[in-house]
Amino acid sequence: MKNTLRLALTAAIIAAAPMAAHAHRMWMLPSATVLSGNDPWLTVDAAVSNDLFYFEHQPMRLDGVKAIAPDGTEAKIENASTGRYRSTFDVHLTQSGTYKVVSAGDMLSGSYKVGTETKRWRGAQPEIPAGATEVRVNQNQRRLEVFVTKGAPTTTVLAPTGNGLELVPITHPNDLFAGEEATFKLQLDGKPAGDLEVEIVPGGIRYRDTLNEIKVKTAADGSFKVKWPEPGMYWLEAGVRGGPATVPNAERSASYITVLEVLKP
Repeated sequence: MKNTLRLALTAAIIAAAPMAAHAHRMWMLPSATVLSGNDPWLTVDAAVSNDLFYFEHQPMRLDGVKAIAPDGTEAKIENASTGRYRSTFDVHLTQSGTYKVVSAGDMLSGSYKVGTETKRWRGAQPEIPAGATEVRVNQNQRRLEVFVTKGAPTTTVLAPTGNGLELVPITHPNDLFAGEEATFKLQLDGKPAGDLEVEIVPGGIRYRDTLNEIKVKTAADGSFKVKWPEPGMYWLEAGVRGGPATVPNAERSASYITVLEVLKP
């Protein structure tokens, strides 16, 4: 009886916590970010949740997930599976150097009125009938990446594509240590993304009372610095509205997410 009451009280506290009001976060969590040995494999969990990195909302869909090998070629996604709360997959690290696992999307959505009735749509291209009023078109670009290194780090996969919001590491993303400062840059369509807020949240928020987030702003050249307070896995996100869309008269938003591992010095 005592254990039952304790569990009920704990659940009530968690439900009432301020962090429960935060928006759901999308993430990919690598089993490790620095590997060695002759035949290493990487396993990645992928989900959308409130608590980092805890499975309690929904899985991340694996459509379009790619792994880029150190030489720039595409590596195979293996053993992919999607369950009730998470997706998971493996990557066989057959090359030495740094891999990038990326999920990128570019979606159009919008609404319009025909008479007094509001219609909504989502797809590759808008289909808006003649005579429609109050037309709104949104272009939503997102990029979610993680970086993993076998042996010595390399930089081929760190080169930006020039499309959407992207992270350009100055400090290698697999060379992060607690107590040390790392430097990164954000670019939008290949140009510096200045004056953007970057939110960085350490994992394990389910087991503490405060979010412990770090918030920094990018400089005019898109650069920002982070001094890591302790080892662990960190979720990083930035977003921006504006910039040229690929569809006329569309309002564009772009987001970037990565998960970084900070090691003991």
